[in-house]
Amino acid sequence: MAENIEAFTEKYDSTGPIDYIVVEFPGNRMRGEAFPLLIELVERGIIRILDLVFVRKDTDGSIAALTLKDLDGDDELDLQLFEGASSGLIGDEDVADIGNVLEPGSSGGVLIYENLWAAPFASAVRRAGGQLVASGRLPVQAILAALDEVEHAA
Repeated sequence: MAENIEAFTEKYDSTGPIDYIVVEFPGNRMRGEAFPLLIELVERGIIRILDLVFVRKDTDGSIAALTLKDLDGDDELDLQLFEGASSGLIGDEDVADIGNVLEPGSSGGVLIYENLWAAPFASAVRRAGGQLVASGRLPVQAILAALDEVEHAA
């Protein structure tokens, strides 16, 4: 039992911050253009994908998880790298919550990933007795709007 706890603690100590994002594609227009860039982040060891789930919200408001295999219609599996990328962190209730933030007639993807690039820093903070107490992300649209507001006020 003590060995299991020690193994878990050791693995946790080397884990980077874990984030999630939900991306909406209005009108169900997922073309897969971002996937090569996501693959590059994985291959370069910048992130590790823990979960990748797609959700569709129909115009009647019904919500369903999707299995996407061929995004560009070339009969090749575009998401092969992500097949099996399921840690079990996203459950049915989460799919419903994700669907609730989508506009009717849209699709979305939720990605849970570990920031491998930050793992050494996060480990050092934990070893020093520190802990993350807040985190956030500023959407680019909000930054641009704020800069535009500052420019017009000047």
